[in-house]
Amino acid sequence: MQAVQLSEEGTSVPFYLPQGDECEIFRAAYHKQMPLLLKGPTGCGKTRFVAHMAASLGRPLYTVACHDDLSAADLIGRFLLKGGETEWVDGPLTRAVREGAICYLDEVVEARKDVAVVLHPLTDDRRMLPIERTGEVLEAGPQFMLVASYNPGYQNILKSLKPSTRQRFLAVDFDFPAAEQEVEIVVSESGLGKERVAPLVRLAGKLRALKGQDLEEGVSTRLVVYCASLIQGGMPIPRAVEAALIEPLSDDADIKQGLRDLVATVYG
Repeated sequence: MQAVQLSEEGTSVPFYLPQGDECEIFRAAYHKQMPLLLKGPTGCGKTRFVAHMAASLGRPLYTVACHDDLSAADLIGRFLLKGGETEWVDGPLTRAVREGAICYLDEVVEARKDVAVVLHPLTDDRRMLPIERTGEVLEAGPQFMLVASYNPGYQNILKSLKPSTRQRFLAVDFDFPAAEQEVEIVVSESGLGKERVAPLVRLAGKLRALKGQDLEEGVSTRLVVYCASLIQGGMPIPRAVEAALIEPLSDDADIKQGLRDLVATVYG
């Protein structure tokens, strides 16, 4: 079964520092009842952005972490045996449609291909969800919104959104924040002082420059926050950097040594 996280209506608004007009686009998509696609690298803030916007709009949020085994039935629902009787149980997408919630499909390209077929009636002017197993057809109300995300850097022939699916969504391109903004984010999230966060962000920029060379993916803002949090908690900088900014990026001993040499150029 897929991982589903439900944020209840009325919860506090998670911190998010806008990088551009993405908040305005999200609000416009919500009010105009349009689906939204978020594109960007892992750990650049897409999931936090959706949580922030859902809380700002006062809507419940269903977050589904998509994976290779995620099927349409996982999203819509299925009959389960309970107490000797067969009972229909809604999936997260169905619950979101019924409740007028926001449904966020994280890394949607990882899901099985039959998922796209289910999404199509919800992403055009029909805004409906047919449930074949029960014969029910749900009409999505004005408060329902479908949001999906993926990382174009990991796209390949086998895992990509077809144009027929991609062109049903509005889309926003995400990237890592500018250095000044990233410092502000990390300070807010970790509690570490600005003067100590600035070198970490500078190091993150140097590590990201290695993407496509020694590294498959650049270091995420999330990992920078982790590193700063360890330092704020009293861990020595070298150990925190090793645990948060080197070990998660590679298993190759030579590459990790090269990353340590890069750390030395920032910290001496």
